[in-house]
Amino acid sequence: MKTLVHAANLALLGLTLAPLLVKINPNVNVVLTACLTVYVGCYRSVKPTPPPEMISNKHAMRFPLVGSAMLLLLFLLFKIFSKDLVNAVLTCYFFILGIVAISATLSPAIKRFLPEHWNNDLINWRAPYFDSASVEFTRSQIVASIPGTFFCLWYALKKHWLANNILGIAFCIQGIEMLSLGSFKTGAILLVGLFFYDIFWVFFTPVMVSVAKSFDAPVKLLFPTSDAARPFSMLGLGDIVIPGTFVALALRFDVSRGKKICYFNSAFLGYTIGLTLTIIVMNWFQAAQPALLYIVPGVIGIVAAHCLWNGDVKLLLEYDESKTSSKPSSSSSSSPRDEDAKADKKDFILESLVLKHAE
Repeated sequence: MKTLVHAANLALLGLTLAPLLVKINPNVNVVLTACLTVYVGCYRSVKPTPPPEMISNKHAMRFPLVGSAMLLLLFLLFKIFSKDLVNAVLTCYFFILGIVAISATLSPAIKRFLPEHWNNDLINWRAPYFDSASVEFTRSQIVASIPGTFFCLWYALKKHWLANNILGIAFCIQGIEMLSLGSFKTGAILLVGLFFYDIFWVFFTPVMVSVAKSFDAPVKLLFPTSDAARPFSMLGLGDIVIPGTFVALALRFDVSRGKKICYFNSAFLGYTIGLTLTIIVMNWFQAAQPALLYIVPGVIGIVAAHCLWNGDVKLLLEYDESKTSSKPSSSSSSSPRDEDAKADKKDFILESLVLKHAE
C-alpha cells in the first residue's frame, strides 16, 4: 500500500508540473488532479489518533448558514470596495497560511533527511511585549518553511497558475489530513447541507459565480486550456476537501476494522464518478455547475449501497472517532472559552474552503 501512496504522490507532482511542458486536456487534468489529491490526503489522515480538528453535528448543521453569510459578506465587500484592495488583503492572509500549509505538507518527507533532534526538539518563541503570544516549532519545520516562503512570494508577486495550484493542493491535503467529520452521520449532515447550499447559490443567484470570479486567491485550482477566451478551467478547493473528508473517514473506518479496504474504495469511486459527471454536464450545457450536486449523491449513494449489500449499516452508523480519540487529562482539560475558540477555528477553516466553484 505504501508503494501506491508514493506513486500517487509522484503522479500528483508530475501532473501539476506537466502543463508547463505538454498540452493536457483540462477536463482530464481536473479529474485526475482532484482524485489524486483526495487519495494522498486520505492516506495521510490515517494515524494512531484521529485528526485533531473534529466537526460535531451542531457545526455541520449550522455550516451552510454560516457559509452563506460569509459568501454574502464577500459579495458585498467586492461591491463596496475596490476589487484590488480586497484581493490585496486576501493575498496577505493566504501568504501566511500558504507557508504553514506547504511546510506541513512537505515536513514528513524533509524529516527523513534531517537529524533526529531537529525533528523533536521544540523551540518556543514569544512575541516581544506580548508574553501570552508564543509559537512552538522545530528546526525541521523551519527548513520546510523555506520552499513554502518561495512559492508564496512567487504567488504574491506573479499570481502564476502553478504557484496557485501548489498552494491550493497543499491546502487540500492539509484540510483532508487535519479535519475529521467524527462520524458518518455528521458527514452526511454536512454533505447534504452543502448539497443544497451549492444548488441555491449557483442556480438561483449570481452571488457564487460573481465571488468566484472576483476572488483572486488560491481557493481554486487552475488548469490551462487552449481557449484564449477562457484560458483556465477551475475547480474550487471545497469540491475537493469537503467530500475528501468523507472519503478519508471511510478509509479510517476500514483501517479501524482491520479488514480489507472496501468502503474507502466505494467512497473514492463515488467521488470520481461525481466529479466526472460534473465535467460532462458542464461541457454539455456550457455553463457553470455546482460540483457537489453530483459529488454528494455519488459519494453517499455508493457507500450506502455498499454497506446495505454487506449488511454493515449498524457498524457504519455507530462508528464515532470522537470515542476513539484519547481522553484529555485533568491538567490539559479545556475551558468553555477554549472550546468556543476551537469551534470558531473549525468554522473558519471550512468557510475558507467552501468559497469555490467548478467552471
